[in-house]
Amino acid sequence: MSSVPVAELERLAARSWRGLEEEPFGDWLLRAGGGFTGRANSVLVVGDPPADLPDAVASVTSWYSQRGLRPRAQVPTGSERADAALAAAGWTRDDDNLVLTAPLNGWAAPRVDVGLAAVPDDAWLAGYRYRGTPLPSVASAVLVNTDEPVFASVRLDPAPAPLAAVARGVVVDGWLCVTAVTVDDRYRRRGLATAVMAGLGDWARERGAHSCLLQVAGGNAAGLALYERLGFTEHHRYHYRLGVEPERRPG
Repeated sequence: MSSVPVAELERLAARSWRGLEEEPFGDWLLRAGGGFTGRANSVLVVGDPPADLPDAVASVTSWYSQRGLRPRAQVPTGSERADAALAAAGWTRDDDNLVLTAPLNGWAAPRVDVGLAAVPDDAWLAGYRYRGTPLPSVASAVLVNTDEPVFASVRLDPAPAPLAAVARGVVVDGWLCVTAVTVDDRYRRRGLATAVMAGLGDWARERGAHSCLLQVAGGNAAGLALYERLGFTEHHRYHYRLGVEPERRPG
């Protein structure tokens, strides 16, 4: 899997988590999704833009400012020239995120029932804590904006108790792309993240998937330990560059 080029894997992952508005910009991909998640609201910087880099950065800045969004670029390994141009324009750098890959074979069966649904219900949406906070109203539209996503969940106690764990999966060209893995604080250390991963793996293999990819923050030690146990290894890294916040017009 390490032989898969970074640009190819990034474009594949982008198809699993899309902006509500997308526009090619040369080889780059402009994405906007109401401000929910960096991936759905950043330009994916792989390959070459349709102009020299300083002009390309200015065009990207304008595109996001017109939508009332802070300009943001997702910069994977191999895009160092573009990263330098963004830095020269004053864009600040976030911490690294790791893109991990693993074969789907060899995963143990889930030890608890894992429910799978084509759309996220209210309980699933409440269970997904993006960066530890409740989801904004635009989140549902972003979450379903791809081909045949699946929403996994584990319930250990009857409603109105919260779901114990949730996750989201999409199969793209034989790859299971996993996102939104969340375990409720009250149910931690019970192997539930492993269970939802295994449930998604079974679902993906039935659809011909052979491998899995996911993204995890470089500082997420618990997540990295979990994924290492499942056989994941680092494929590459990316970080975000952030431009200047757009001016807010009086309402």
